[in-house]
Amino acid sequence: MRVVFMGTPEFAVPSLAALAEVSEVVGVFTKPDAVSGRGGRVRASAVSVEAERLELPVFRPGTLRDDSALEALAGLAPDLLIVAAYGLILPAEALSIAPLGAVNVHASLLPRWRGAAPIQWAILADDTETGVSIMLMEEGLDTGPYCLRVSTPVGDADAAELTARLARMGADALCTSLPTIVSGSAVWIPQDDSLATYAAKIAKTDVAIDPSMRAADALRRVRASLPTAPCRVAIDGREVTILTATLDRLHEADVESGFVACSKRRVTLGFADGALQVVTLRPQGKADMNAADWARGARISEHAVWSSVL
Repeated sequence: MRVVFMGTPEFAVPSLAALAEVSEVVGVFTKPDAVSGRGGRVRASAVSVEAERLELPVFRPGTLRDDSALEALAGLAPDLLIVAAYGLILPAEALSIAPLGAVNVHASLLPRWRGAAPIQWAILADDTETGVSIMLMEEGLDTGPYCLRVSTPVGDADAAELTARLARMGADALCTSLPTIVSGSAVWIPQDDSLATYAAKIAKTDVAIDPSMRAADALRRVRASLPTAPCRVAIDGREVTILTATLDRLHEADVESGFVACSKRRVTLGFADGALQVVTLRPQGKADMNAADWARGARISEHAVWSSVL
């Protein structure tokens, strides 16, 4: 069976690696190399790096809506397309190229959280569980029927941890579903559109925190933050990105909303109903570090305040 894989970020890598072990991957489509990270370096996507490791041909079109990209895809004569967090829209012409259609490894329990950022929105919405759906693609946004859904508790995982877990689950679910998809015996279950929710791309405002919030709500925003949409605050006038934090129930009564308490072991931010202990952070232009170590070096004042930074 000839398969074309389409994906871009780390989430898609386990699915590509698993697929390459059980089928003939004749091509890998991924988004073009892009500027990312500190220093403004141009970097290849995680899927591109994995495809080259596997010695698979890589295609990096900026869109699938032009003739050259469609011709390249059709020229591979795929029997099936497998998509995982590709990041580009597949037009009807692309979806119709493979006789077995296009199957998507989607990081939610569809129809909940259709769209670009299902993992982050599951955290922001305080969902108790999330998962992976193996879905048959159609022209609508993640509207196609699914043949398998696998769930997992969200717990207190942050976006990075949950993404890694769902990536592994997605690869396993894909390998479980693939034989039935190829044989035509897969049972495709239509989604209930009345239960659909949408996960738009995460913006900085979605993960911004301020002293008027409840501490638990702010913590979910920290957990859902990403390098592309960081949770930034100013502590005593110094801008930092909060990377990890935890509810500080022991010292919450000692820290008023908008104020900061620092000790040798902790940096605590006051909120409307409690406090968060900042565990790790990234100062502007510097590497990640322990928050208490940073506070000692920065000599945060005794009556310091903090505020949101967008």
